[in-house]
Amino acid sequence: MYRIGIITVSDKGSRGERVDRSGPAIREMVKELGEVVRYEVLPDDLDTLKEEMVNMSDKLKIDLILTTGGTGLSPRDNTPEATLAVIEREVPGLPEAMRQESLKKTKHAMLSRAVAGVRNRTLIINLPGSVKGVQECLGVILPALPHGLDILTGRGGECGS
Repeated sequence: MYRIGIITVSDKGSRGERVDRSGPAIREMVKELGEVVRYEVLPDDLDTLKEEMVNMSDKLKIDLILTTGGTGLSPRDNTPEATLAVIEREVPGLPEAMRQESLKKTKHAMLSRAVAGVRNRTLIINLPGSVKGVQECLGVILPALPHGLDILTGRGGECGS
């Protein structure tokens, strides 16, 4: 079982003006993968997001951080920039797969700026901000996550055997 962190990125949600539904949707979907040990609803603030990602990765030793929201074109959408600022290596196949699958449902999927990458032994993945987007995108990548996390955390064996 993996240690999982969820960050919902929403100015209104962080002020209590909107109920977060995407974070709970993620929690439900990852039950078989591990335990959600930290869940935060944060404003779309670059420094705040970076600080929490570093905290979850470096101090709390969380294996997987899933963010929801802040991946669009709004001037306040800072999640990809925060993620890129803290990761050491990108994992482009995950957001590519999410966009590819989402494009089958909506042409707006090509506007997503979601990224994924690794910081130390933590995988960080940006998901859309809607429940539907979370379910579609996480549903596509979820089958690959156990193997990736096994390799990243040293719990798994070689890929080529």
